[in-house]
Amino acid sequence: MSDFSTARGKMVDGQVRPSDVTDHRIIDAMLTLPREVFVPEDRRALAYLDLDLDVSEKGAPKRYLIKPMVVAKMIQAADIQSADNVLVVGCATGYTAALAAHLAGRVTATEGDPVLAAKAADILATLGLDRVNVVNAPAAEGAPAGAPYDAIILEGATGVVPELLYRQLGDEGRLVGVFAMSTPRAVLVTHSHSDFGDRPLFDASAPVLPGLERPPAFVF
Repeated sequence: MSDFSTARGKMVDGQVRPSDVTDHRIIDAMLTLPREVFVPEDRRALAYLDLDLDVSEKGAPKRYLIKPMVVAKMIQAADIQSADNVLVVGCATGYTAALAAHLAGRVTATEGDPVLAAKAADILATLGLDRVNVVNAPAAEGAPAGAPYDAIILEGATGVVPELLYRQLGDEGRLVGVFAMSTPRAVLVTHSHSDFGDRPLFDASAPVLPGLERPPAFVF
């Protein structure tokens, strides 16, 4: 356990702080949360490395926890406040949802793989994070029953404009994710008076969430 605690500190000091993550709430959450419990036992030695970590079951479609630095920067850009209602899309085993729960008033987390959704719910419950509701649902659909959301975070990339997710943002709501239509980069989308604006945040790559893939190009 002490080895994981040391690795957690090195992750924050070596990956997160140097990436201009200055929100002490995020830093404290990442130092507190045992990321290793969100990772299959045979891959726990990789839990704190700077990589997109495969957490899928053997034979199942690949699902990932995206890089800690990318998650931290996206959460910071989402500007989550203590009373906010937050949606985490494609939560895999629930790590990003757990981070959001340290900042927000309420968190809904979706996961399209029913096995991973159940695992996420179990892990979050074991950690006492009862403000997170895990829903087995496709990434593209979001969770309209819990809308409107003050912030939406994609735990992965999208190859299309996620219009159904946009519609679940409340007024002044923020959506953050890696948009992979051309040059992959993290993007902040804001909703104000029925209009949506967006601005690039930083270059980033992440595995595309199932259901948010770019349609195949037509070949003559």
